[in-house]
Amino acid sequence: MNQKPVFLFAGGRRDRKQGPNPDIQTVYRTFGIKSPTVAYIGVASGDDRNFFGWIASELTASGADKVVHAVTVPKNADLNKARKILEDADIVYMSGGDVDAGMAILQEKHLVDFFTGLYRQGKPFFGMSAGALMLCKKWVLWDDTDNDDSARLFDCLNFAPVICDAHDEDSDWEELKAALKLEKEGVKGYGLGAGSSIKVTPAGEVSLVGGNVYQYVRRGNEVVALKDALPPCE
Repeated sequence: MNQKPVFLFAGGRRDRKQGPNPDIQTVYRTFGIKSPTVAYIGVASGDDRNFFGWIASELTASGADKVVHAVTVPKNADLNKARKILEDADIVYMSGGDVDAGMAILQEKHLVDFFTGLYRQGKPFFGMSAGALMLCKKWVLWDDTDNDDSARLFDCLNFAPVICDAHDEDSDWEELKAALKLEKEGVKGYGLGAGSSIKVTPAGEVSLVGGNVYQYVRRGNEVVALKDALPPCE
């Protein structure tokens, strides 16, 4: 197996007029690909084409040669074509939207094992917002939104073996803390503040690419904040 580090982006609060995104450029540079072909996966947003156009423009402005939409969500989606796009791409990008909906599509279309095979063979992955969370170990949902006790964890792709949330500082990371309360003692969680990003190795080592990242850990029945600074991404 030849797994690569995974990059997780919060998204949000960045004016595209600022030009290339230096954190995305760090991804390309880390994988040694000057002008990559990026396969875009939009399962979390229902393969919204307007969203694809917006993200593709940022990926190309940051140095990608081209961004190819591997469409999987529609009932008539050509999954063989999508697989070929993913196999041929230099890097796979997981876009934002809804984590639970995105994972449900991957399971419904029998793509989880295919994605896992690509990752184990060394295909680089990075994601933003819900796409970043899909690359992590688990996430949380509520079977009854009016009942806090109905919270449960569900499996994600686990390419980045951590739990994290993105751009949720306004709610003081409520969902991240709920997820950690369902985990084992000592498990850490990472809150990616708007505009921030991290690199996660296959062993779960986390380093800072840019922005402000909040860290929490479960201790007993409580989730407490950690003040330790993340090491910078090399």
